[in-house]
Amino acid sequence: MIKTNLLLGERVTLRAMEPEDLEVLYTLENDTTLWDVSSVNVPYSRYLLKQFIAKGTHDIYTDGQLRLMVESVEEGTVVGMADLVDFNPRHLRAEIGIVLGRDYRGRGFGTEVLFLMERYVQEFLHLRQLYSYVSVKNEASIKLFQKANYVDTCTLRNWLYVGNEFVDAKIFQRIFEK
Repeated sequence: MIKTNLLLGERVTLRAMEPEDLEVLYTLENDTTLWDVSSVNVPYSRYLLKQFIAKGTHDIYTDGQLRLMVESVEEGTVVGMADLVDFNPRHLRAEIGIVLGRDYRGRGFGTEVLFLMERYVQEFLHLRQLYSYVSVKNEASIKLFQKANYVDTCTLRNWLYVGNEFVDAKIFQRIFEK
């Protein structure tokens, strides 16, 4: 039986990074408003990002992480990125992160990206679970994970240092039943 392309949705497709993605990558990685929800704390140069695209293995088993670009099917433009990090092949789990460009937030792209990533990790990586750390102040991400049937398993007190204050983070977890 021939499988359909699990990385292609109705509105978005997920694909590997290409050299042409450099400017989008540069813009998203250097958006300081996103640093509070990630572990980034320094700007990335175009040179460094170009090396990352060109020299990385982009093999989740080698790198322990995978970045896929999110492309709008209708527009043919990159609208964001989806990351799997802290990949653990022994325990069959990974942390998931999704970032969308400002103009594409709140339009349902995140929901479809999450669905495609779930299909991918189940069908190809055979993962049992995905999880995400989400700031209690990130209402959009909280709604996304709740809508996608992720369980709010705990709250980590004072987990993120944002601006000049500590903020709690929730761990959302999705366990896939076989």
